[in-house]
Order: sequence, then C-alpha cells, then structure tokens
Amino acid sequence: MNNHTLPHIIRQGLAGLFHICSHELKQVFKDQGVLIFFLLVPLAYPLIYAFIYTNEVVRDVPAAVVDLSNTAQSREFLRLVDASADVRIQSHCTDMEEAKTLLKETKVYGIIYIPADFNKDLSTGKQATVSLFCDMSGMLYYKSLLLACTNASLSVNKQIQIERAGNTTDRQDEITTAPIEYEDISLFNPQDGFASFLIPAVLILIIQQTLLLGIGMAAGTARENNRFRDLIPTSKHYQGTLRVVAGKSFAYLLIYLIVSAYILCLVPKIFSLVQIAQPSTLLAFIFPYLLACIFFAMTCSVFIHHRESCLMIYVFTSVPLLFISGISWPGAAIPEFWKAFSYLFPSTFGINGFVRINTMGAELNEVLPEYRALWIQSGAYFITTCLVYRYQVTLSRKHAIERLHLLRLRRMSAKMRKA
Repeated sequence: MNNHTLPHIIRQGLAGLFHICSHELKQVFKDQGVLIFFLLVPLAYPLIYAFIYTNEVVRDVPAAVVDLSNTAQSREFLRLVDASADVRIQSHCTDMEEAKTLLKETKVYGIIYIPADFNKDLSTGKQATVSLFCDMSGMLYYKSLLLACTNASLSVNKQIQIERAGNTTDRQDEITTAPIEYEDISLFNPQDGFASFLIPAVLILIIQQTLLLGIGMAAGTARENNRFRDLIPTSKHYQGTLRVVAGKSFAYLLIYLIVSAYILCLVPKIFSLVQIAQPSTLLAFIFPYLLACIFFAMTCSVFIHHRESCLMIYVFTSVPLLFISGISWPGAAIPEFWKAFSYLFPSTFGINGFVRINTMGAELNEVLPEYRALWIQSGAYFITTCLVYRYQVTLSRKHAIERLHLLRLRRMSAKMRKA
C-alpha cells in the first residue's frame, strides 16, 4: 500500500495537527504558571484596572495654599478654586516649606502659591502670576488642579475686564468678556472620564501581553523538560513544521476567543463603559488581531529558554507599548523612530482600531489601515513562526539522530568487549 498518496498525507497531517492541539491544551491546563497568564490574569486584571478608574474623574483633590498677597483679589481667586468640584483647599500655609512638608506626607497633592505682589501687579495693569506645584505621581491630580486654577483665573480676568471697561451695560460686559460663545465638549467622552479614555486601550494590550507571557512560559517549560533543551519533542506527530505551528496556534486561538469575548465585551458592560461597536465589525477586527498576537508570541517564544525569562523580558514593555501606541500620548508628539518601532507590535494597530470601533462607533471600512496592517502582521509573523519552528524541528531531529548514533556506538562497544 502506498503511504505517500495525497489523501494519506492529508489525513496524517490533520491527525498530527489535532494531536498537537489537544496536547497543547492539556499542557496549558496542567501548568499552573501558564494557566495564570492565560486565564487568571485576563480575568482579574481588566476588573482591577476598571475598578480603580470606575469613578472616571477625581473630585476634591486636597491642596495647600501659600497666599503671600492676602488681599481681596487673592482671596477671591482662592474662593473660586475651592468652589470648583475638582479641588478642595485643605491647608493655608505661612510659607513654602510648610506646604512642601504636607506634600511630602501626601496630605495634599498640590500647592497654590500666590506671590506678595499679586494685587499690586493687577492694580498697575501688569500681568500677575500664580504658581502651581503638583504631585506628578498621579496625572489626574495634576489635571484637576490645573483645570480648577485655569478656570478661576479666567473668571478673575473677566471681572477685571468688566471693572476696567467703565460705565457699561450688562450686555456690553457680556460681549467684552466673551465675544464668541463656545461650549467645550469632549467627543465620545463628554464626561472627560479616565476610564472611558484609557481602559479600552489597556484591555487590548492585556490580550497581547498575556499571550506573550503564557506562550513564552510554555516554551520555557518545554525546553526545561527536554533532555536536549529542544523546543519541539522528538515524536512522529511533530515532524511537520506546518502541523506544529497550526496545532499550537489553534489551541491558543480557541482559548483566546473566549477570553477576548470576556475582556472586550463583558468587562465594559460590567463597568458601564462606552460600548457602541457593531458585533460583526468587532469580531472581524479582533480575529486578525488575535492571529497576529499568537504568531508574534510564538516567534518570540523560541528565544525563551527558561520559564522565568519571559517575565523579565516582556512585563516591563507594557507601559512603553501603551505610550507609543498613540493613545495615552499624542501620536503627533511621538518621534518617527519610535513610531516606526511601534509598528512591529500588533497592539499598536489593535488599540487604535478597537478604540475607534468600540468608543467611536466606527465601521470596518473606517479602520481599514489598522485592519490591513493586522492581516499583514498575521501573515508576516506566521512566516517567521514557520521559519523558526522549522529550525527547531530540524534541530530536534538532529539531536535524535545523534542520540541514536551514540546508542549504536555504545552497543557496538559493548559487543566488542564481550567478544
């Protein structure tokens, strides 16, 4: 019987593929470390992040005041700041040293400094200065303090303009202080909430990072359990490169289709985040993103030789990847080198596309650049995965042949000693 016919080769390949897939699934659920990255972290981290920022904005940020002017104008400015919903003046200090002490003890998160010549400068028509010192460990504190002080300064400016305008009507005062009426509304995030802005990007990044960590740890475990430290075991089911890559990737895809549905659909619903994506559009976009992340992680996993190595290599990249994606930091302000470097990672296109689909209601034709880029990455990283795994299969076969050759030599040597 001819064992090299096309139907036989296909049946053998499919049998090997499903064997590798089932074996990989068993290894995932048997390995506690991999299980943590594939299930526990994706289940817990989105809840933690969303719960931390569930209030969307920070209110009543405690601040200290150093008012060296102590005049009606300076007190009016501070009254306006304290009346805002964002800031609460907690302490009036006599000097900056006392205020700095409160800041170091985290009793306040900002210092408002009004110099002694504040009222004098206003009276003589000079530009007065109010200094703001913030604890930059929390960007939301800085935002609240800056907005409150800016709005207070605008209100004081209007009052000064009206006073200097002379004998005018209320309508003239209104036109003088606000010649053009405007209303500031943030598109797709009218409440200026931090969770609605950042959490969607974090959710997409969690998928990539947990795949990198989980697949990397699985690769390190496979090497540690192999006597030759090979990634691919010497088994008849692992003889074809394509079946190895397809079997492993299919196992990871099955897991992450469920995980992604939880992360991207259920978590935003639990915390009432903006979620206006069309299900068909979201599914069509996420599928190439998962493939790109899986093949990218499998390509990177060949460089992992120990279980713990992936933790030291991949964990610290999460924050830089979030910044260079162009979401938490303006894309126009990112240097060209880092912008080009960010294109190597599926998260860059995944974050930008998902935010537009989920938060802005974009359709697939409106995120075509990101969608096409993800398919290109899927194809490119599939090729690199096949190349590196082909080398690993060849290396594993070479070590098996060397071992057989060594066994034969030992047997021949034993026979010669007996003779």
